[in-house]
Amino acid sequence: METTDQLLIDAILAGDSKSFSSLVNRYKDVVFTLALRMLKHREEAEEVSQDTFIKVFRSLNKFKGDSKFSTWIYKITYHTCLDRLKKNKRELQVFTLNEYSAVNIETMDNALEMMEKEERKSAIQECLKQLPSNDIALLTLFYFEELSLDEIAKIIDLTANNVKVKLFRIRKKLASILRDTLAPEIIEHYERSAR
Repeated sequence: METTDQLLIDAILAGDSKSFSSLVNRYKDVVFTLALRMLKHREEAEEVSQDTFIKVFRSLNKFKGDSKFSTWIYKITYHTCLDRLKKNKRELQVFTLNEYSAVNIETMDNALEMMEKEERKSAIQECLKQLPSNDIALLTLFYFEELSLDEIAKIIDLTANNVKVKLFRIRKKLASILRDTLAPEIIEHYERSAR
């Protein structure tokens, strides 16, 4: 893929705008995913994704190839998100609305079971939202995008060892949040089941 990226970059630099569309299509999902996880707001993530690709286009001639192109794009996305967070000076909330209609729910039992699952999923999402955006970005890059510690280090300007330590601390922090938030809910769930 890296050689194909380089071919697209060369074509773009030579004036082929269709090649830039191909490059955007290749990376739009990963850019949006990282932005959404960091910003926690869909519209903000869409705007940051557009800003990221504008920055990529304007500075494409600065890409030297000393890292993977994907790492370079992640770095631009990460820093664009940080800039947006600083500008807003507030954490934005994501509201996920799960609508159930009579057509989708055949019985009351199914409805209650679906609501319970959604409540648990929502509780876990709320726990994740309690983490700072930088922590969510690291979790996203490592666990969801499966980047190596070295790649993440290049993106956020730290050493691989610092990234490893940060991930360890984030996991401990998340475990504590999950335990404090979900433990009472789980206990209550089993108490209801026992009745």
